[in-house]
Amino acid sequence: MKQFSIKQLLLLLIVTLSGVIWSVLFQQPLVIGFLPGYILLVILSLLKKERIKHVFHISLKGVYKTRIVILILFLVSFLLPSWYLSGTIDQMVKITLYLINPNYFFVLTFVAAMVFSMLLGTTVGTLSSIGIPILGTAAVLNLPTEVVAGALVSGAFVGDRTSPFSSAHQLLAHTVEIPVKKLWNAMLFTTLVAVGMCFLFYGSFDILSDVPLVHTEALRWSDLLLLKFIPPFILLLLVLFRFSIIYAFLSSILSAGIISLIKGVALVEIVRAYWNGIEGLGGGFIHMYELLLFLALAGAYNGLLEELNVIQPYLDKWLQSSTTLTDDTLKTFAATLLISFIAANQTLPIILTGRSFLPHWSSKYGKEELARVMGDTTMLFPGMVPWSVLAIMCSTIVGIPIFEYLPYAIFLWLLPLLTIIVSFFKHVKKSRGLVTA
Repeated sequence: MKQFSIKQLLLLLIVTLSGVIWSVLFQQPLVIGFLPGYILLVILSLLKKERIKHVFHISLKGVYKTRIVILILFLVSFLLPSWYLSGTIDQMVKITLYLINPNYFFVLTFVAAMVFSMLLGTTVGTLSSIGIPILGTAAVLNLPTEVVAGALVSGAFVGDRTSPFSSAHQLLAHTVEIPVKKLWNAMLFTTLVAVGMCFLFYGSFDILSDVPLVHTEALRWSDLLLLKFIPPFILLLLVLFRFSIIYAFLSSILSAGIISLIKGVALVEIVRAYWNGIEGLGGGFIHMYELLLFLALAGAYNGLLEELNVIQPYLDKWLQSSTTLTDDTLKTFAATLLISFIAANQTLPIILTGRSFLPHWSSKYGKEELARVMGDTTMLFPGMVPWSVLAIMCSTIVGIPIFEYLPYAIFLWLLPLLTIIVSFFKHVKKSRGLVTA
């Protein structure tokens, strides 16, 4: 099959992005905005003499690859209502209020999410485990929930990108062909700088925010019911011991439903809450089905991109004119951002960027340098693109639109800037060394 022309690729990009931006601006379902891009990709594939049956077979394979994500978000829609009806959320808010000093709320939120994510290696598991009680507590304290959500997402991405338990971290190490230990060392400097700046950033909110004085009664542990701890405990335990996140969610939801029945909540009320969500808190399948349709369509789109080799030939040509580490860093930055815009997941940008750029970077700078640049860009961009699966999952779990919390999720957008600065100084240092020699 002949490769797609540059005009066709640009047309595909424009149509896809225009449709998605239209959906975001006019608050229309993403699946409607994304559909023209998919239809155009199918048409372009047929013009390249691909059989219609083969095109739709590839699309179905792409949908099948996203089945886990679709199932996770399907279960997420029931998590909050189930925890609310079982009394778990109310009890967790009380405990969080007792344990977290409101004067250091933002910093402690970031630290808690960072520690959990390093242990669990997953953004979704971290936000699901601690996001709901922390955001519930922030609402009680009348703190800006978008800043708290930003701190949670920042902390969650520390582990998603850096933890050896993270599947994305393992995938990056495998793609750039270096051991996990070397990947850790390659990303260590920018990680420490970014985490330190996050401390300063969220600490400034703690200093400047007018945190209300909270006079809470001393928490009497005898008033707490161990029964209500079961849903979050099951979720955390199963994720911690590397069980599938699907089994973790399902077990937590079922246990919360049983507790609700024990409390005397009618089955009809439970079903209604699972369907419609909880007023003022969210959740519910009715608010999720359009998103699930979008994820299926995005999976079909990504399947065609990957199988038909739409992007990679142009990435190879683009690198040939690079002469410095800074140039290559900026080109890798731009290319992986473009791939993240087109591909609605985290896996495809890692694989496409890593495999396309690896020969060039290996021969000129070493695999560790590519690992650093990708760790600071490719691993984070899917958390910032509004129609990316990972960004949607984060926004759905915290219950806040991505555009509201993203300015405060500084770990995500600080690292790409840091890695460009590091590459520049490494280039300057190398140039001075050559001049001296």
